[in-house]
Amino acid sequence: MSRAWQALRALRLRLVGPTKELVGTDQFGNKYYRVPKHESRAGQIIPERRFVEAVNREAYQYQTGDFPAEWEAWIRKKREDPPTIEEILKNENYREEMKQKVKDVSEKDKLLQAKEYEEGLVAEPSHTQVKGHASATYYGKKEPSQDPTSTANTFQPGAWMPPGSGRSQNK
Repeated sequence: MSRAWQALRALRLRLVGPTKELVGTDQFGNKYYRVPKHESRAGQIIPERRFVEAVNREAYQYQTGDFPAEWEAWIRKKREDPPTIEEILKNENYREEMKQKVKDVSEKDKLLQAKEYEEGLVAEPSHTQVKGHASATYYGKKEPSQDPTSTANTFQPGAWMPPGSGRSQNK
């Protein structure tokens, strides 16, 4: 590279900043970029920045699973190198295998529990129906009532004193 070209490039970096570099894309079509560490016009060191240009650009359209976990880790700087498509596919297959194994184990466990219940080795769990909390004013009712339910007609402020207080001992 010629010295003139290097000088122009250095001047552009100081004035405008570095350009974003495309690092990769995922199977959904999202593009991942990085802006390398650079020095600003004021002499501040700007750290490396990583970001994604998503297929669904609206924030409310994002859902869990829109970005592969490997790319998410790269963006959050949990990993240094960007993932490869082979790595992503390998991890996806592993996750599917684990889901299947969990499903198989839970089915075996249900069969074992049913067998134990049948043989009388284990008592079946009782099924209770929760109607509400006992401290709620509408406990056991279908819905809360708008009518007052207090029966405090006999309440007298200051009539009751806790045990051990001076006033109740004097009497």
